[in-house]
Amino acid sequence: MPRLPLIAFFSAALPLAAALHEPVRVESGLLSGVAGANPAVSVFKGIPFAAPPVGDLRWRPPQPAARWEGVRQAGSFSAACMQTPYPAGSLYRHEPEPLSEDCLYLNIWTAADSPGERRPVMLWIHGGGLTRGSGSSRIYDGEELARKGVVLVTINYRLGVFGFLAHPGLTAESAHRSSGNYGFLDQVAALQWVHRNIAQFGGDPGRVSIFGQSAGSWSVNLLMATPLAKGLFQRAIGESGAEFETLPRLSAAEQAGASFARSLGADSVSALRAKSAAELIATPGPFPGTVFLGNVDGWVLPQDVHAIFAAGKQNDVPLVVGFNADEGTAFAPRSMTPEIFRWQAGRRFGNRADAFLKLYPAASADESRASYAASVRDQTFGWEMRTWARIETRSGKSKAYVYYFSRVPPGLAGKVYGAYHAAEIVYVFHNLGLSERPWEPLDRTLADTLSSYWVNFATNGDPNGQSLPDWPPYDRKTDLVMELGNHIEVQPMPHKPAMDFFDAWYASR
Repeated sequence: MPRLPLIAFFSAALPLAAALHEPVRVESGLLSGVAGANPAVSVFKGIPFAAPPVGDLRWRPPQPAARWEGVRQAGSFSAACMQTPYPAGSLYRHEPEPLSEDCLYLNIWTAADSPGERRPVMLWIHGGGLTRGSGSSRIYDGEELARKGVVLVTINYRLGVFGFLAHPGLTAESAHRSSGNYGFLDQVAALQWVHRNIAQFGGDPGRVSIFGQSAGSWSVNLLMATPLAKGLFQRAIGESGAEFETLPRLSAAEQAGASFARSLGADSVSALRAKSAAELIATPGPFPGTVFLGNVDGWVLPQDVHAIFAAGKQNDVPLVVGFNADEGTAFAPRSMTPEIFRWQAGRRFGNRADAFLKLYPAASADESRASYAASVRDQTFGWEMRTWARIETRSGKSKAYVYYFSRVPPGLAGKVYGAYHAAEIVYVFHNLGLSERPWEPLDRTLADTLSSYWVNFATNGDPNGQSLPDWPPYDRKTDLVMELGNHIEVQPMPHKPAMDFFDAWYASR
């Protein structure tokens, strides 16, 4: 495909219409929302989709939300789930939000005039390493996407020790002999709530897309794998995150959870539940990667995600996946010596270390740090996303579309980190106007293009549409992606030799 200059490919927002008639009746009662900045959009904030997971419900699967009398005012966001802030100096640090264990709420933006409109639904799952974040972050404001024709939903889900602690006592009390995947169960519960209620907001429960970034994209990946989400969504978008590496088994996660409990002096589940939220979140787990992430429990995940996809047992839906040009810059250490980088390569890759170092040279400290960032981009993000597209198109029947986001946002963050991890989100939500960065006309056109691709995909299972550059489905043989940056162009898979190296390395394991 010839290189296309990024000129205006604007798709007009829907014409103004009267806001949705209120109050809206959902299964728990009546709701009254608020008008968006554009009065055509109705916004409903802080809707409970499950009971507060507190007291005896801490570390249990989500339970139904209680009914209420009268009209519930849905004009304010709920508290975010319990978490610790990003460290000082982090690119992702932001103003603190109110926190609570009582946090299982969702938010809806809709420009529908009546429940009968049946607009496509997009449900956003936030990132943050499964330890941070919320659905109420300003950058996730859904008004612009609602104006383009979808009903937009954002959700909270339990994080860290509250969402992913496994323990033998918790497994014993479970009817499914499972523990540790509560955050993922919250996401399933939110999808079930949407399936039952979204028609009241003008949404189509038979046309739901899930999309997320980083840990939100891991979650989309897992929701495609878990049988518990079957039939709850019809499209999936993953931005920079998947879990095709081997996950911990329940037994290993239980052992780590028991060690965590002992560090708190808790010799039983009841003793753990008696601990305050502040005490739990202030205590580091002995093996955070095991304690605070998901596990193969036989119920939520019958097998590793890779094995489920390889066997063709995934929820087979059309897919958009991709990654950014500078994913690793925010995770690179401030200093890295060649000696340390080479030692790490040898320890990790063994007899393949020389091949790794040819791809990621380390002749100087600056080169070592740059190679570290590039290897994170290619292994943690690029390889995972290409694997996702490849395995879906091999074992499933649905099409996949792969992108590569390369636009360096204007401003200090772009100057320091390039097209960094999460840089695409503000473009996807078409929310440049919520930031004071020195945006250029090119950025506004790119935001309109990305958001249009995403809305088209949610509508039809295909990102293509009138006046947009043609985006072909992924083909393993050609290995082409759509670059989304200063230009919109189809190009060969970036960093392909690195992707092929990691393919061979994972296969050898």
